[in-house]
Amino acid sequence: MNLSHFKANPVGRSPVTIGSRIEMFIDDWLIERMCGTRLKLNRPERKEVVLVLDQPWEGPLCTYFTVLQDGSIVRLYYRGYIPPEASDVSDDQRVCYTESEDGIHFVRPELGLCEFQGSSHNNILFEGALAHNFTPFLDRSPCAEADEIYKGIGGTGTADPSQNDGTLYGLISSDGIRWKQMKVPLNMPSGGFDSQNVVFWDAYTGVYRCYNRYFDSGKYRAIQSCSSDNFIDWGEQRPNRYAEDVPMEQFYTNATIPCPGAEHLYLAFPKRFVPERKKIAEHPYGGVSDTCFMTSRDGVHWNRTFMEAWLRPGIDDRNWTERSNMVAYGCIETSPEEFSFYVSEHYRWDDNRLRRLAVPSTDSHPYRPGMSREK
Repeated sequence: MNLSHFKANPVGRSPVTIGSRIEMFIDDWLIERMCGTRLKLNRPERKEVVLVLDQPWEGPLCTYFTVLQDGSIVRLYYRGYIPPEASDVSDDQRVCYTESEDGIHFVRPELGLCEFQGSSHNNILFEGALAHNFTPFLDRSPCAEADEIYKGIGGTGTADPSQNDGTLYGLISSDGIRWKQMKVPLNMPSGGFDSQNVVFWDAYTGVYRCYNRYFDSGKYRAIQSCSSDNFIDWGEQRPNRYAEDVPMEQFYTNATIPCPGAEHLYLAFPKRFVPERKKIAEHPYGGVSDTCFMTSRDGVHWNRTFMEAWLRPGIDDRNWTERSNMVAYGCIETSPEEFSFYVSEHYRWDDNRLRRLAVPSTDSHPYRPGMSREK
């Protein structure tokens, strides 16, 4: 393994030329040595609850949120109602949509696209198995067709996702509201695919990147990625690689994005899952989770300087139950001084909800979102 991705610049190395681009202290790539100084993980601030999933077509199993900044509109997508005992491939699943002008106050538009319990007065986009983990993105590729500016992926796998034999399908839309499935599956090597898989156009390298789930050794939830120049045909899957002293941990999702303002860097906020642990005795399901922070300069080799959580469950008991504390895919700028992320809370409780997280922007605090220097 090439450990140059993880080690500081050696003494005597020629200075690195960065020109006018932003370089944040998210790793030690720029650092020759540190004396009386250390890198510090800066955690986000929990802000207001922006959405409570309390409509009949939503409920305690809503999850896999995606937030997109689309001009003056912030678009929010998520899995809606799913029957408690439904399988991942059940057709009785839904995708819902809300929007906001400020990233704080979200409204549910009455779309009239799908019926639920005899009424179409709801914000449901579509129904079916692909709603299980549908994840859209805004295609910034210069080659994107006008009627396919919005793209997404969905698909879960089989009854046993640990076999890594799932299939992902592409979806397209001209307005972000009315979606249609592409006629054939994406030509992508298999994976587990049964959680939130993400795709984005990587303007720095000129390819689409897909970060998706697979099962390492058939039991560890892990992250892999592949790339494409046309969104249809994808290259080989490449597992995320870490330094040799980093232990194996279960990553349920990945929430990988290009770094805002420094798109040659990649940030990921994987949800770390500990299925064997249970803290709240009265909850019927085991497992606890938090969110980690890691960075990369090539999208494959990942720096995990900090093993502790970026976002912890905190003092709220309902965040100490399985599958809470999952960071949504996407990041928006809610002010010139602030980026906003979003996190799901109280999964499988009657007040399942989404909360905003605030992180100072690179202009107001050049060492955020992940690390700063501290004497």
